[in-house]
Amino acid sequence: MLKEFEHSAFRLETRDSYAAPSEAAAFAQFLAGEDPDMGWFQNWLASIRTTTGDGRTFRRVRVVSVPLSDYVRFSLGVAELANEAGEDIRYVARQDAGGLPEFDYWLFDSRTVGKMHFDDEDEFLGVELIDDPATVVELNYQRDAAWHRAITRDDFAAKHIDKL
Repeated sequence: MLKEFEHSAFRLETRDSYAAPSEAAAFAQFLAGEDPDMGWFQNWLASIRTTTGDGRTFRRVRVVSVPLSDYVRFSLGVAELANEAGEDIRYVARQDAGGLPEFDYWLFDSRTVGKMHFDDEDEFLGVELIDDPATVVELNYQRDAAWHRAITRDDFAAKHIDKL
């Protein structure tokens, strides 16, 4: 779905940590105070550039706890690169996210939902594709509500930089 959508892809992220094997080495470097090697991220950035160059949009809202987890602090740097490539990543502090879903999902072209499932150790288990009209309408509404509350990555980082 990430390559085949026609117009728009939206992601709501609700977790303060993700156990993604592809970024584990870079995250460990970040935790050690080193500049992370972002080689693992280059394919995603190229995909964003190609997709947005075709006129399609990638938008993402991250609901995060304050104070920020180490992973969220790391993800702020990752988001800066993704935003530069054409994805629009924004943030909502968890205390301002009341009523939003407490699960991650992708919404493709406002008509197909990919509800994401994770285990208790933040490892991705899989995606459940949903095209039930009532669910899709509800999650379109939730996308709009999340986007309305979210602030840009740069504004969020500036607001919480003392907590980094």
